[in-house]
Amino acid sequence: MKIMQSSQQSFAAEVSEGVLQDFKAWQTLLDKWNARINLVSKGAMGDFWGRHALDSWQLWPLVPKTAETILDLGSGAGFPGIAMAIGLKHRNQADGDKGQGGTVMLVESAGKKANFLRAVIRELDLPASVWADRAENIPPQPYDIISARAFAPLPRLLTYAQPFWGSETIGLFLKGQTAQEELTQAEKQWTYNVGITPSRSEDLGVILKITGLEPKS
Repeated sequence: MKIMQSSQQSFAAEVSEGVLQDFKAWQTLLDKWNARINLVSKGAMGDFWGRHALDSWQLWPLVPKTAETILDLGSGAGFPGIAMAIGLKHRNQADGDKGQGGTVMLVESAGKKANFLRAVIRELDLPASVWADRAENIPPQPYDIISARAFAPLPRLLTYAQPFWGSETIGLFLKGQTAQEELTQAEKQWTYNVGITPSRSEDLGVILKITGLEPKS
């Protein structure tokens, strides 16, 4: 309990009150739905604030203020896509904000999880929508940001992402201890630029920031 409280206090110290309240509302909905359908393991829910909230929110500072479209692949219970939608909501509301608004497309093929995501979007009034189908069935178009967590190994993840990659697209991918191995494998199929940032929520985790994605001929 002390660890959970500490994680929540640490998270609360770096976000606005509005962002914090939306995360609390998301947690409440997740607890309610998780009692009926398996969205997140009970063990993982024990530290919502560290393992899920902070893990997802740490991507937000890497999203440019000019970004208007975010595609979140394999959204599951909303990590990190719902967190990105909360960020956009409060960015859009901020006084003097120079951004142009923004929306998130959450991709989740499991029907029950898609219904949960729609409920969160509705309850929190988020600038987001849900594509309840496989990623390969989405009409191809460029997005400013493509995000994912625990969706697929990097070579396959980039294959899913490529139809939505434009010249200015940024990929923000949360990866664990196999990140370097996945990068080595991906370099056999793709050329790209990558920045690696240590995760704040997982000792061996990293954030991969990928730009300039092109398939190798």
